[in-house]
Amino acid sequence: MELVIYGIINSVSLILMSIGFALAYGVSRVPNFAHGALFILTGYITWIFLYQAGLPYALAVILSLIIIALIGAALYQLILIRVRGMPISEIIASFGVGLAILELLRWAGLRGMTYMLPPFMKESLNIAGVPVSYHRVIIVGAAMIMLFFLWYFTHYTKPGLALRAIAQNERAALVLGIDSDRAATVAVSLGAVLAGLAGVLLLPLGNIVVEMGYEVLVFAIAVSVCGGLGSWKGAVVASFLIGFAQIITVTYLASHYHFVVALLIIIIVLITKPSGLYGRQKELEERV
Repeated sequence: MELVIYGIINSVSLILMSIGFALAYGVSRVPNFAHGALFILTGYITWIFLYQAGLPYALAVILSLIIIALIGAALYQLILIRVRGMPISEIIASFGVGLAILELLRWAGLRGMTYMLPPFMKESLNIAGVPVSYHRVIIVGAAMIMLFFLWYFTHYTKPGLALRAIAQNERAALVLGIDSDRAATVAVSLGAVLAGLAGVLLLPLGNIVVEMGYEVLVFAIAVSVCGGLGSWKGAVVASFLIGFAQIITVTYLASHYHFVVALLIIIIVLITKPSGLYGRQKELEERV
């Protein structure tokens, strides 16, 4: 039961880390390699509002997410829009921005155990005899709510339907009058908010450190590649595949192998199904 429960928690954590990356790429076809930096930056801004400005925790989180949404929109409008359609330039530009953010935070002193966010609730409960903190239960509940919100947003709202249209067929969406750059701006901004939400939910389990930003980026790429680039459903399935593999590896081997197993799964999936579990781009190219 411990493997099952913590496997679910770890898988849900991977969903939170990766769904924003998958969403932004699925709509804009721009891989946002600043994803991990936005994750850490949100936690740092929340810490400033909470401990320097003395704001209530909930208000600090809300203001941080608003700021990170604006940063995500500015990232696309000022930089990514200029290199859209040039894959190598997109990767270099977004990774350069993320690298600059993380190293500026390191220069500002973001290292060690200096910066920590408090858990939402400190108490624990037993689930089938396994002790689980209430904060981890909140993480699972928040992830379920987030996935429902994304499903409702993309199926029953006009902006969400526009995002789906761009993701499915950009040329047809353009013919119907949908502004692809506006949709891409919304997608990258929403992806930044999802990265920030993951940050404020997961960072209370540890410290706000620069290295975590790089790890989150690697895990987001691993999940997206395994699930199929641009596939939100694939990202969820791949999160559970990698999440349980990591927990089993940590339990029976050693904790430092949890990073290796994610990369190993990427290699296996790319060998057996190059487009990922729910991706079809490679198969369609081969047919053509």
